[in-house]
Amino acid sequence: MNQPNNTHELKKEIRLYDAVMLVAGTMIGSGIFIVSADIARHTSSAGYLLLAWLLTGLITMAGALSYGELAGMFPKSGGQYVFLREAYSPLVAFLYGWTLFLVIQSGTIAAVAVAFAKFTGVLLPIFSEGNILFAIGKFKVSTVQLLAIGSIVVLTLINMGGVKNGTFIQNLFGSTKLIALFGLLAIGLLFGINSTAVEQNFTNLWAATEVSKTGEVLVETVTGFGLVAMLGVAMVGSLFSSDAWNNITFAGDEVVNPKRTIPLSLAIGTGVVTLLYLLVNVVYLLVLPLKGSAEGADVWSRGIQFASNDRVAVAVAEAVGGNVATIAIAVLIMVSTFGCNNGCILSGARVYYAIAKDGLFFSQMATINSKGVPANALILQCVWACILCLSGSYGDLLDYVMFAVVLFYILTIGGIFILRKKMPDVPRPYKALAYPFLPALYLVLTLTFNIILLIYKPDYAGTGLGIVLLGIPAYWFFKRKAA
Repeated sequence: MNQPNNTHELKKEIRLYDAVMLVAGTMIGSGIFIVSADIARHTSSAGYLLLAWLLTGLITMAGALSYGELAGMFPKSGGQYVFLREAYSPLVAFLYGWTLFLVIQSGTIAAVAVAFAKFTGVLLPIFSEGNILFAIGKFKVSTVQLLAIGSIVVLTLINMGGVKNGTFIQNLFGSTKLIALFGLLAIGLLFGINSTAVEQNFTNLWAATEVSKTGEVLVETVTGFGLVAMLGVAMVGSLFSSDAWNNITFAGDEVVNPKRTIPLSLAIGTGVVTLLYLLVNVVYLLVLPLKGSAEGADVWSRGIQFASNDRVAVAVAEAVGGNVATIAIAVLIMVSTFGCNNGCILSGARVYYAIAKDGLFFSQMATINSKGVPANALILQCVWACILCLSGSYGDLLDYVMFAVVLFYILTIGGIFILRKKMPDVPRPYKALAYPFLPALYLVLTLTFNIILLIYKPDYAGTGLGIVLLGIPAYWFFKRKAA
């Protein structure tokens, strides 16, 4: 196998606070400000809206507390890729890395960058999807796409300057948005509670009805197994909003005392974000009615279900403080998405670096620059994410790939059981909490979610699985090339 001659090494410069900010800051992007509208349409119930977020938090926490065992065993660059390789095979690990590069990480970077650009447009109207710079047939480039690409390029350049640069940005933007989100909660609780909204939302807490994006009633009364299916489909958005908690493991070789720092940062980061997400949704329900009309003229009549462009947080801010609060929320979301993308860009490149070191990707991706970072992997990720920004297809890809994301998590947590038998003597500085019950609970919940998607959203599951399977010929191509 041909490997590049590396004269530089990765630098151990990520400490506990950096790691916690990488976990929490990468988890919090734009989803918490938006996806509650879709969940509200699926459920039409405050009780089930909160239950969807509670179950999402339970799944995320169970995964993170179990995942720490693998992180302690293999604190190497690549994270989940390495865990899957050790538990199963190089092919399974490559399929994960392939899907991560093709859609999961790059698609997330593109989507979050576009969200950043859209909310910048609240302050600077020149950045609008309707402001087309040039067009060739159906291919159009707007100022939003241009700003999104610019933000990806800037963050990539910053991260190419060293992991300290990346962690500085992460700490600055991560801590800022956490403080701002807790501030938003305080303002909502102190000044935004609306007694009429509270009465409407918390009366008949568990009466579920499903409506479409246009307000058409799809299911009048959801009962029985339909409630389970409804929750599963509704949780696509909340699970995606809570994803990326594992990104700290991608940079294992750069973490100081990784066997302690990574498991601890997973527990702290996911715990803080899970609590925050639940409280934010409580505030939404205290300020605005959940049910509304797609034709509503104001934030109150549209409700959470039909907030303009699904921007629930903006609608809540407008209800509490008018235009000033709306601008403040736009700034908060800009900070949130910029920090989220920094974490995604920093961590994702380490996976491609690890795959290349195994001879299963372009050999140039395994090189480290003089600043101690995989610069070529960062550049490749940047280029592909920018292409996805221009294509506009990242949103559909991310919807379809959620099945695959959860499938790889299932395999990874299942790997804990396999490795307990396969490698019983490997040191485990951290062991999965409440093993085998908590990992088993995670597997039951996530398997149920994926089965629901298979039954009720077969196009999502099928397309996601198809993207994964496209990696098989790619695997054999790189394997033969490296021979």
